Amino acid sequence: MTPTRKAWVVVAAALILALHFAMAVVSKRHESTTSDEIVHVTGGFAYWRFNDYRLQPENGNLPQRWVALPAWIGRARFPDLDQDYWRTSDAWVMGHEFFYETGEDHFPRLMAARAMTALFSVMTGALIFCWSRRLFGTAGAFVSLLFFAFSPAFLAHGGYATSDVCIALFMLASIGAWWRHLNTPGPGAFALSAVVFGLACVAKFSAVLLIPMMVLCAAVHLATHRGRAGAVVLSALGHAAVAFAIIWAFYGFRYSAFNPALPAADQFIEAWPEMITRTGRIGRVIHFLAGIHALPEAFLYGTAYVVQMAQTRSAFLNGEYSLTGWRSFFIWAFALKTTVPFILALGWSLWLAIRGRIQPSAGRAGWWRGLVPLTPLFALVLVYGTSSVLSHLNIGERHLLPIYPVLYILAGALGRWFARPPRWEALLAAALVAWHVGESVSIAPHYLAYFNEVAGGPAEGYSHLVDSSLDWGQDLPGLKAWLDANQRPGETAYLAYFGTGEPRYYGIKARRLAFINGFHEDEPYVELGPGLYCIGATMLEQVYGAYRGPWTQALENDYQFLRPFGPMFLQYASDPAARARLDRELAPDKWTTSRDRFQHLRFARLCYYLRARRPEANIGYSIFIYRLTAAEVAAATEGSLRDWSMLIERSASAAAGR
Repeated sequence: MTPTRKAWVVVAAALILALHFAMAVVSKRHESTTSDEIVHVTGGFAYWRFNDYRLQPENGNLPQRWVALPAWIGRARFPDLDQDYWRTSDAWVMGHEFFYETGEDHFPRLMAARAMTALFSVMTGALIFCWSRRLFGTAGAFVSLLFFAFSPAFLAHGGYATSDVCIALFMLASIGAWWRHLNTPGPGAFALSAVVFGLACVAKFSAVLLIPMMVLCAAVHLATHRGRAGAVVLSALGHAAVAFAIIWAFYGFRYSAFNPALPAADQFIEAWPEMITRTGRIGRVIHFLAGIHALPEAFLYGTAYVVQMAQTRSAFLNGEYSLTGWRSFFIWAFALKTTVPFILALGWSLWLAIRGRIQPSAGRAGWWRGLVPLTPLFALVLVYGTSSVLSHLNIGERHLLPIYPVLYILAGALGRWFARPPRWEALLAAALVAWHVGESVSIAPHYLAYFNEVAGGPAEGYSHLVDSSLDWGQDLPGLKAWLDANQRPGETAYLAYFGTGEPRYYGIKARRLAFINGFHEDEPYVELGPGLYCIGATMLEQVYGAYRGPWTQALENDYQFLRPFGPMFLQYASDPAARARLDRELAPDKWTTSRDRFQHLRFARLCYYLRARRPEANIGYSIFIYRLTAAEVAAATEGSLRDWSMLIERSASAAAGR
C-alpha cells in the first residue's frame, strides 16, 4: 500500500470515529441524568478532590476518576462533608446534593463526563479497526468499524458517564496485549500487557474474568509449541505484581477507604459485617484479605458488594419476573437489541473466518492451526459469554458490551468480497452494512431504546426488557417538552419514573408517585384523581416494585383492607394536629408502613390496568403518558376485583383492535 493510500485509510477511519463520538455525545444533549451516572461522577470527584474512596467503590475506580476529571479540573463545588450522608457513605444522596443543591448547574459537567466516556468508545473503535485490519485487511477493517460506529449499544452507552464502555475497551485491549506478548516476547510487549491488565483491574470488577481468558490463551500458545511454560508462569507473576501496584496507586497507596483528615466515617453505605455475611465463602476470603491489608479496603469492599449484588436482583424478561435471572436472559437481550443485519452478517462472517483458516492440507493433526490467531477473540467470547449466561445479574444489555467488539472484529471477514472484482457477495455485504447504518439512523437520538424487528421495534421494547436496556431515567427533558405542548390548563400531572434526575430541575410540575430511587425525600402521600399519568417503563412493569408478578387474591385482600384508611393517611400527611392525634392512637411507624404499603399496592393495581391500555403518548419509548378521567382512576383503584378484571379485559381488547 502506498503512503498516500495509507494516509487516506487513516483519515477515513478517523472521520468515522469522529462521527461516532459526535453521535454518542450530541444524542445526550436532551437526556436527563441516567440512574447510575450521578454516583459515578460524584464518586470519582471525591477520589480526586479528597483522596477518599467511600463513595460507590463497586463501579471501578478508573472510569469514575475519568468521567469526573473535568469537574475536578473545573473546581466544582462539593456538598458539605460534615453531615450524616458523608459519614454513612451514601453516594446517592451526596450525588443528588452535588448535582442539584450546590447552586451550580450540573449539566455542563455531566455532558463533559459523557464526552470522556465517548473517548473510551472511540479508543475501542480504533482497536477494533486495527485488529480487524491485521486479520482481514483494510476492507475488512472498515466493515468492522462501520458496524461498531453505528452500533446502537455503543452509541447509547458510549455517551453515558458509566463504566461499561471502559471495561469493554480494557478487556479487549488486555487480552489482545497478552496474546501479543506471548507471541512476541520482550520487555516492551510485557510492559504494555501488564499495564493494560492492571488498568482493566481498576476499570470494573468483572476484569477478574481476564484470568481464565489469559489461561486459555496461554494453553493454546503452549500447545502449539510456541513457548515454555516457565516463561509464561513468570510473566503471569509479573502481570500480577504490576496490577497489584496499579490498584494500590489508584487508591492513594492507603489501605483505609476513609481519609483520616476528613470528618470521621461510620461505615460504607452497607456495613462490612453485613457484606461478609451475605457473600458466603467468597466473603470470608475477602474478609481474610482485608484483615492482612492485602489490597486497599475500598477495592475489597467493592468486590464484596459486586458479589453480593450478583446473587439476587430483580429482573424482567418478556413479561416474566425473577430474583435470580434466567440462563437465556443475555441471549434474548442480544437477539432483541442487536440489529438484524449485524446478526445476519455475523453468522456469515463467522463461517468465512473459520472456513478460510482451516487447513485441510495440514492433515488431521494440524488442520486447526490456522485458527490460532483467533484464540484471544474466542477466549473472550467463551469466558465472558459463559459468565453472562450463568449470572444472576440480569439487568441490562450493557453487560454484553465486552463481547460486541469481538463480534465486530470477526465481521471483518466480509471484507474479502471487496478485495476482488465486484460480485453479488460484495453487494450483499454492502447492503447489510447499509441496513445496519439505517437502523441506527432511524432510532437516533434514542439509541438506548433500540429494539429490532424481532422484538417488534422500540415501541414494543418495554414488554421485553426495561431498566438499562430501555428506561434508565433519561427522558425527563422530553417529558417536559410534551407537557408544555399538551397539558391542558389546570390538568394535574402524576409522575413515576426510574432514575436519579431531579424533575424540578427540568421544570416538571407533577405529583410524585412511586420512585424507585426515593433516596433523597420521603415518599409523600398522594391522592389520585383525573389527569396525566406519566409512568416510566421500568415502573410500569413493576420490576423493582414490592408487588411485581401476578396479582393474587391475598394482595387484593390486603389492598381492600387498607383502602378505607385513605382519608386517615391524607390527614396524617397534611394536618399536623391530626397527625399528633393519630400517633397517640397507634405507633407512628405503623401509620407510615401502612401508608407506604397501601400506596404501592394501589400503584401496582393501577399499572396492571395501564399496561392493558393504549397510552396517549410515548416519550423516547421509555415514558408512557396516559390521560385518565376520574371514572377511569376510580375503576382502576377503587372497584372490586371482578370490576377491575373486566376493566382490564375491555382495555386490552380495545388496544388490540386499534
